[in-house]
Amino acid sequence: MKTIAELEDFMTTPSQELVQDIQQVNGDIMILGVSGKMGPTLAKMTKRAVDQSGLPKRVIGVARFTDSSLKEELEEFGIETIQADLLKEEDLQNLPNVKNIIYMAGNKFGTVGNEHYTWAMNAYLPGRIAEKFKDSRIVAFSTGNVYPFSTVLSNSCTEDVPANPVGEYAQSCLGRERVLTYFSHKNQTPMVVFRLNYAIDLRYGVLLEIAKNVNQEKPIDLTMGNVNVIWQGDANEYAIRSLLHTNHPPKLINVTGPETLSVRWLATEFGKRLEKKPLFVNTESPTALLNNASHAHKLFGYPKVTVQQMIDLIADWVISDGQTINKPTHFQEREGAF
Repeated sequence: MKTIAELEDFMTTPSQELVQDIQQVNGDIMILGVSGKMGPTLAKMTKRAVDQSGLPKRVIGVARFTDSSLKEELEEFGIETIQADLLKEEDLQNLPNVKNIIYMAGNKFGTVGNEHYTWAMNAYLPGRIAEKFKDSRIVAFSTGNVYPFSTVLSNSCTEDVPANPVGEYAQSCLGRERVLTYFSHKNQTPMVVFRLNYAIDLRYGVLLEIAKNVNQEKPIDLTMGNVNVIWQGDANEYAIRSLLHTNHPPKLINVTGPETLSVRWLATEFGKRLEKKPLFVNTESPTALLNNASHAHKLFGYPKVTVQQMIDLIADWVISDGQTINKPTHFQEREGAF
């Protein structure tokens, strides 16, 4: 893949399983916070699956759309758009009451020094959303950051592990989950809490960061020595298909790939492809922020894009100087300061 158009076509192609599931989802689908890193491709995949299903469902994307070109891009794709600030009560109440909600809005980076906004977005707003859409199904994006660090030798961090987040961002995300759970109990609203670690695109993500460091011969910190990743297209598909698995109280679903990946090994693999010798600093900690997604794999099958494919695609992207998004994941962060 050499262009954004090729990348997005590959990333938004729906599987037959997704098309079959979309046929069972009653009602229209609205994506709140569609302008983030994953939202545009999730919306496009949803629209393509809806079109292939042959059913007349509306796909609606909601965001502030500070970049008007994204609004136009989605509309050209056949996705309806609504420009709204979800923290403004009038904007929120003016949204249509849609049966299926994929809730992606939130704040992570820039939390330090702006904690009040992060808590408003991640813990206050979810309650307003839950009240507004109490008669809908809601798939709410969350994060594996709500979990404590786990031993890399076991990666036993399933949905049964009690949350114990480090830092205000992760604490606010647990706040989101708790508030949504309250309203799910109150209104019997079926929900899924979608705990994701780390989605991979060629334009951003953990693997791109490692590959760029290798290519630029910058040292790679091994303190957070292991990670989980999943191709963004697979994560998007899981999110859409989760609409059929909502429940009250909310169903928790961990989402990532099946492997616990060594950062050292990943850098070495990129070194082979980029013909560069990786540089390392520090040594691997026995614990890492990990996510055991075996339940998701039971529900939806294993991710269709493998780790080796991701490594090959990203190495080629770096070699060809492909377009990137300047949004570091800070996956190395062990103190929760984002």
